[in-house]
Amino acid sequence: MDDIDFQLDRPRVLFSDFFQIAPEALEAYGTFNISLVGDLPLFIDPFLLFNSEKPEYQVLHEGIIQYLKFLRDKSLDHEVTEGELKAWYFFKEIEQNWFGFSKTGNKGSALGREFAEALNNGFRLIFSEYGQEQVTKSSHLEKLCLIAEGVGRDRISDFTTNLIKDYLLSYTERFAREHLRPGHRRLFRVPRARFRYETGTWAEGTYELPAIGPGRDDFVILTPQDILTQDDTWINNTDLINDFAHIPPSIGDEALRAQVDAYFREALGKETKRKEERAAARRTVQRFPQLIDYYIRYKEENGDKARAVSDAHVELARNIFLENFPEILTLLTRETDFFNLTGTTYEESLRRARFLKQVIEHNEGYRFFYDSSGYPIKREADLQVLFRFCWYGSPLDVNREVNNGRGPVDYKVSLGASDATLVEFKLASNTQLRRNLEKQVEVYKQANQTKWAVKVILFFDALEEERLQAILKDLGMENDENVISVDARRDNKPSGSKAS
Repeated sequence: MDDIDFQLDRPRVLFSDFFQIAPEALEAYGTFNISLVGDLPLFIDPFLLFNSEKPEYQVLHEGIIQYLKFLRDKSLDHEVTEGELKAWYFFKEIEQNWFGFSKTGNKGSALGREFAEALNNGFRLIFSEYGQEQVTKSSHLEKLCLIAEGVGRDRISDFTTNLIKDYLLSYTERFAREHLRPGHRRLFRVPRARFRYETGTWAEGTYELPAIGPGRDDFVILTPQDILTQDDTWINNTDLINDFAHIPPSIGDEALRAQVDAYFREALGKETKRKEERAAARRTVQRFPQLIDYYIRYKEENGDKARAVSDAHVELARNIFLENFPEILTLLTRETDFFNLTGTTYEESLRRARFLKQVIEHNEGYRFFYDSSGYPIKREADLQVLFRFCWYGSPLDVNREVNNGRGPVDYKVSLGASDATLVEFKLASNTQLRRNLEKQVEVYKQANQTKWAVKVILFFDALEEERLQAILKDLGMENDENVISVDARRDNKPSGSKAS
């Protein structure tokens, strides 16, 4: 935002940085202080709308079900045309909320044909009685992800976000009018803001929203943090299989319960390992799809835990992305020349990796890789977000999870077609570390037509360090300049006073 003279001792990353407001104002409003540099790995869980005591959230969930019933009726009434499929089932990814799993910045993938056909076919083949369930308390959008291939948490969240778009826009508008200066907000005409059932069409709306971009030609959408979660929706495929033991006992039909039990035991055979149990559970659900409704009822009955789980996830995300990572950027700004580098992509990538290593190992940056309970960050995805933050403002093109046919690489840093470097972030605890170091990046280099790669590996305890060094030595990589091992241990770092 070119006309803002707000001074920070680090690059602007968060909403509060760009709009010169206290983070406490966002906290008091109940919204998440999002990054305007890259997506954060959070998303909306529709179950939190269903299970909320807030009337407006329950209305939103009912609105989602209403739209799904509309789609169900159309799918059952006639074969949906190509035009209807695009009008009713296709949705653009709402990038302005800055949540999700985008490959770079905030531009993720849209809800296109794969999702549309999965939903349409689901209504025709599986969910013909959607909205008239006899086992569960309510209908749930997440039921689709339990059946259809390729429909996961990101698709469910994107669909939910589109269906509650008007609410989110109005929610953001209220905050903007109350807290932002007139120069930081303006009116936007937003397409597909609300659905008109009388005409079967989407209508646009006009909202006064936070404005960003060189010409203030784009806007930001804020999201209530009490409908956000991180790892997965409360109703999800993994829990369906892992919690399978809780499902058969809840079946009231004694004959069905006996059939399910017999089939599961036959599928399991004499195996007792967890892997085989999950495989047998998956085959049993495929044989008796009605088990899905009993699983959903089980999740409904335990819905009070959903709030606690999502609260813990959001608190962890706040700790990492709003407190710890900005502090690392402050240290990088104060202690290094991190944000003023020039050179080839390989030189910049390598020096930035070394600066990050310096701050973590020698400037107490390691402290920011632990949550409030002292548990270290154990998600490589979170480290990748940090790296994206660190490249903000660079003239180089930094793309996350580029996939050129041989699998995704964490980052590709490029300057034109002839200068590109791949950067991989790994944890020493990663069970596939040896394989990655030995083969993966070399394969990616061939696929991305570059000979340069930098590998950054963090370890958090002595055992991880020992394992990492053994792997590097065995592979003959212990002295490679482009392999940067970073000591994030906190049990071997003396305080500043003791070190002096």
